[in-house]
Amino acid sequence: MTKLIRNNQKGFTLIELMIVVAIIGILAAIAIPNFLQYQLKAKTAEAKTNIGSIKTSQEAFKAEYDFYATCTANPAVATIGPAKQAWGVPAAGNGWAEIGYSPSGSVYYSYEVSTGGTVSTAAIRGIAAGSCGNAMSIGAVADLDGDGTNGEFGLRVDNAGGVAAGAPGIVSANPAANNSLEDMVPGSF
Repeated sequence: MTKLIRNNQKGFTLIELMIVVAIIGILAAIAIPNFLQYQLKAKTAEAKTNIGSIKTSQEAFKAEYDFYATCTANPAVATIGPAKQAWGVPAAGNGWAEIGYSPSGSVYYSYEVSTGGTVSTAAIRGIAAGSCGNAMSIGAVADLDGDGTNGEFGLRVDNAGGVAAGAPGIVSANPAANNSLEDMVPGSF
């Protein structure tokens, strides 16, 4: 009597495994760039939040002193890149200490406030004469993706005599932009 040998092998063939690996590779090639784009968009929330907080600090300062204060770039614009930077210690007269603003922790963006308008005053609270006004623009600049093209956000308030377009702090020339946050370079991070 001959014995029947049954070859009962279970598993996947090499071709089936290669097809699965190819499908996973295609899905990863589509998903990873989208994921990185979403990460960059999420990091822009820092600028939007901090600009709102800076505006609040400036409004409180204006309520007391009747003008907005100019604030120098912090951290310095030369240091911006894809990594977070430490917020510089506010020195007297650079505006940040005077308005009482400091973010919690390090930041991706460099922030600056420009002022202009009709206010002419002597130095108050360490703010130099001529560094104040009834118009203000707040700007945030960063290069989150490290491609050499900066992403920029700006907010302009009260353009009553105005802050010129192109002034430090990234000012929009669009008068309808008053009190609204603008993405100055859409699509750039």
